[in-house]
Amino acid sequence: MAKGKRKHAGSSLDSSPSHLLHRMLQVALDVYAEETGAGGVTQRQFAVLTAVAENEGLTQTDLVRATGIDRSTLADLVARMIGKELLERERSATDARANTVRLAPGGWAALDAARPKVEAADKRILALLPGAKRASFLKVLAEVARSAEAEKEAAAERQSRKAEKARRKAERLAKAPKPPKREKKAKKPKAEKPAKAAKPAKAAKAPKAAKAPKPAKPVKKAKPPKKAA
Repeated sequence: MAKGKRKHAGSSLDSSPSHLLHRMLQVALDVYAEETGAGGVTQRQFAVLTAVAENEGLTQTDLVRATGIDRSTLADLVARMIGKELLERERSATDARANTVRLAPGGWAALDAARPKVEAADKRILALLPGAKRASFLKVLAEVARSAEAEKEAAAERQSRKAEKARRKAERLAKAPKPPKREKKAKKPKAEKPAKAAKPAKAAKAPKAAKAPKPAKPVKKAKPPKKAA
């Protein structure tokens, strides 16, 4: 065995559902692109066209459930498909706050052109499996998708109930009378500080003794006059 190489019994990625599904998705997208061509509708556009064709008058919420596309992505996708004249939007007959969509003439034409190409892509993907395993493969995929969607809806429902509970609690608190504010206790007056004791007066200094007068200098005797020559 070459230095620095190790023998593996198997890769941990072979038992990773997220990794394997990602690889399967890449295979499916590559096959779809090869069959539909550069000018064909995308896989998500095909899913929306198919869902609307099977039940016209779907709301955006209905399309989220039918296609599994998240709400924000679907809203942008539908807007672009309306701009391409594949879909038409109209006000819901049962809910004035909601809009529904139906296929425009261009949408029907795009769907009819894409169907045989998508069927060819699906056959190529299933051909990667033995015939006896294809039905069970589709069944497992559908079961995983349904379980994931059910868990997502349950989480949304829990979040909605939590928000509703918080809203009701806030309303009750707003309606409840507020307790009277407690009166603040009067502050005790500060005790007066005792006056500082006066400093004792400094003792007066004793007057300095007067200096004794200096003795008078003696008077010099006058010199006798010089005798005349």
